[in-house]
Amino acid sequence: MTDLLTLDNKLALITGGGTGLGLGIARVFVKQGARVLITGRRETVLQQACLQLGPLASYAVSDITDFKTLPGFIAETEATAGSIDILVNNAGIHLKKDALDVTDDEFEQVIRTNQQAVFALSREVAKCMAERRRGSIIMISSMAAQYGLPKVIAYTAAKTAIEGMTRALAVEWSPKGIRVNCLAPGFIQTEMSSSALNNDPERKNKVLGRTPIGSLGDPEDVGYAAAFLASDAAKYLTGVVLPVDGGNSIGF
Repeated sequence: MTDLLTLDNKLALITGGGTGLGLGIARVFVKQGARVLITGRRETVLQQACLQLGPLASYAVSDITDFKTLPGFIAETEATAGSIDILVNNAGIHLKKDALDVTDDEFEQVIRTNQQAVFALSREVAKCMAERRRGSIIMISSMAAQYGLPKVIAYTAAKTAIEGMTRALAVEWSPKGIRVNCLAPGFIQTEMSSSALNNDPERKNKVLGRTPIGSLGDPEDVGYAAAFLASDAAKYLTGVVLPVDGGNSIGF
């Protein structure tokens, strides 16, 4: 069983891997023996993350919303770092605003980053994985796709699309040896979420009140779920949307 759960000798590409959930996932992957390549737009953040992660980690500065650069980025990654075994589509942006005030440009920017870029990058990586007839792609959804949340209409639209994309791509790509699964994190204790909740005690109490486990999650909780889905222990799982939420999505 331990052998099935290991990620030894696997290369994982993790977008937005310098902070928050992405960094938590990278930490767990490294513990499980994977080499991780984290990407993002801020080189200093990526450098600091790699110092924390150790010798199994490297980074590449990239902007996944610059679609025309993605084929070259993946080709260069495979030529220099090796075959990508795991892709974690973690990078994304958030917009909290009343729906009546959201502009078309703002909506489009969130969709471009959280939805279109995820597909564009997944497509390029899947082309390589399909040639080898093996690979695991992990999407990151949100509680916003599980039920209605106010003031995050663009984010909700994008994350709901991610869950549909997971199922559609799993059906199309699994026969090629590529498993596609999705994690739907609940309220996880990152720097951004902690700041938001600590400044809004009423919201924090509401979140904890409907979370049966009674606490916020840690980024590593999402990381361990991702590591399982990426491992051979999950070789018969594809098209799954797995909440990692302490029961929040079923809480009352």
